Amino acid sequence: MNLRTPLLGAALFAASCLSFAADHAHWTYEGHTGPEHWGELDPSFKTCNTGREQSPINIMASEKSATLKSIIFGYEASIGEVINNGHTIQINLANGGTIKLGGNEYALLQFHFHTPSEEQIDGRHFPLVAHLVHKDSDGHLAVVAVLFELGQENAALKDIFAALPTDAGTAKPLSTFNTADLLPSDRSYYAFKGSLTTPPCNENVRWQVLKQPLTISAAQFAAFKAIYPLNARPVQPLNGRKVMSSS
Repeated sequence: MNLRTPLLGAALFAASCLSFAADHAHWTYEGHTGPEHWGELDPSFKTCNTGREQSPINIMASEKSATLKSIIFGYEASIGEVINNGHTIQINLANGGTIKLGGNEYALLQFHFHTPSEEQIDGRHFPLVAHLVHKDSDGHLAVVAVLFELGQENAALKDIFAALPTDAGTAKPLSTFNTADLLPSDRSYYAFKGSLTTPPCNENVRWQVLKQPLTISAAQFAAFKAIYPLNARPVQPLNGRKVMSSS
C-alpha cells in the first residue's frame, strides 16, 4: 500500500510534527546542545529552563491513591511508518484509535522510545520506555508511558525492532500495527501534569505512566541502543505538583 496518499500523508506528517524535534535549533542529549542547555539554544525553547511543570519526573511508588477513572483504550490496527527522526525511533500511525481520560477523548498519533526510561520509579530507571502520544480536538496532548524491562522477546515489537531504520531521516512503511498489543494486562497508572520531554518543552501535557512493565529481549534492546545509546532527558523538579496513583 502506498503510504503517500494525500490523506495518509497528511496524517503521518501531523504525527511527525509531534515528534518533539523542533527545527529551530539543533539539540542533542549530550554536551553543549544537551538538556541543560536546551533553553539557551532557541527562544522557542525557553520553557525548557523556565517551566515549572516539566517532564520527566521521579515517581514514588507510594504516591497517594486517588479515585482516578480507568483509561479507556480504543486502539485500532493502522498502517503507518517507522521513522528515525534523528532523536529516536518513532512509529507514526494513520488511524491508531483513541483513549478516553475522564470525559476527554484523545486520538493516538504516534509512539516513540527513550533509553533509559525518562521516568523514574523510586529513583530507578527502566531500560526502555515507549511514549504513546495523543491529541484531542482542541490540540491538548496526553501521553501514556509504557515501561520495559529485560526478559522475554516482545512479540508486538518483533518485526519493528528487527528492521529499525538506522539513518536519521529514513523511514520504512508499516503495513499494520495495533498499539493495544503494547499494553500490559494491568492498566493502573500514575498521573501528573507535565510537559514535552524534548524541545520546546511545552507544558499542559497530561501524563499517565502505566505501573506494570512489559519485557523486551536483550537482542531487541541492543538493536535500539546500537542506534540511540542514550536519548533520555534527566528528571525534573516537581515544584509542588501532585502525583496521583490509580488503584
